[in-house]
Amino acid sequence: MHPALSVISFTTLSGAGYGLAFVLATGHGNPGALSTKIAWFVALALITIGFLSSTLHLGNPQRAWRAVSQWKSSWLSREGCMCFISYVPLCLLAGMSIFYNSFDLTLGYIGAICCAITVYCTAMIYASLRTIASWHTGWTPAFYLAFALTGGTLIYVGFFGPPTGSRSTEIWIYLCMVFLVCSWAVKYGWSHRAERVGYGKSTMESATGLGNIGKVRLLERPHAMGNYLTNEMAFRIGRKHAQKLNRIALLLGLVLPLILLALALQIASVAAFFTIVAALSFMAGVFVDRWLFFATARHAVGLYYGGDDALMPAE
Repeated sequence: MHPALSVISFTTLSGAGYGLAFVLATGHGNPGALSTKIAWFVALALITIGFLSSTLHLGNPQRAWRAVSQWKSSWLSREGCMCFISYVPLCLLAGMSIFYNSFDLTLGYIGAICCAITVYCTAMIYASLRTIASWHTGWTPAFYLAFALTGGTLIYVGFFGPPTGSRSTEIWIYLCMVFLVCSWAVKYGWSHRAERVGYGKSTMESATGLGNIGKVRLLERPHAMGNYLTNEMAFRIGRKHAQKLNRIALLLGLVLPLILLALALQIASVAAFFTIVAALSFMAGVFVDRWLFFATARHAVGLYYGGDDALMPAE
């Protein structure tokens, strides 16, 4: 599918925002500290910016509010509802920290659960689509949740965490390294499955309804020029290009952050710098990986145009 920058920004930024809010809502951070107050502001800002960017790809953004009316059947509506619902405990927690230097653990757990459910709903928008076999799996919400938690934890440790050189900081850095490895392991599981399933159970015969006649092959393209379906739903990138971007995503999102965090453990005097760069590098890697998530998706409609052989550009 053709990657929409607004959707990529939305899922990346809001995921990191909910991850950071989850860390804060579970009782980490001194509510009276200036760093915690700023962290709450940043978490809510990331969530809001991501949510607003999601409306940019709509045909009529001014009618976006109507999306929440179908919550009984639509994961998109459920996501919208949960986004508004999660604002209540998160804003209350932020207000308690900013104005009263206090924190309520019960309200915090409610906010943390809302964060996890909202990210899950976002992932299920894609995982519920049977027409894209690579997305239609439990691996999709798993790596969305893993990336959100990892990004939020890295941002917390890099920008708002315990003082540099403290024992607590070392524990958080080790935790970040574990989260990094685990999240990319989950993503590897998703990618390994995606390479195997392709279009899933759909074939050119089932897509065209001509399977009862025999083997179907494309004699001539339906259009001399591209149309909406070929440009958006059957968008394809070269295999070598995808592999190159995948290596960049792994380098920025896994390898470089691990190296930087290891250096932070060894050189305490500049640990804060290394953890900040690690957090930014991870976010850049997730952005590239999220672009690939959409660009490499194979929608069943592509079978009407000959499938991979006809849609894959020359390498």
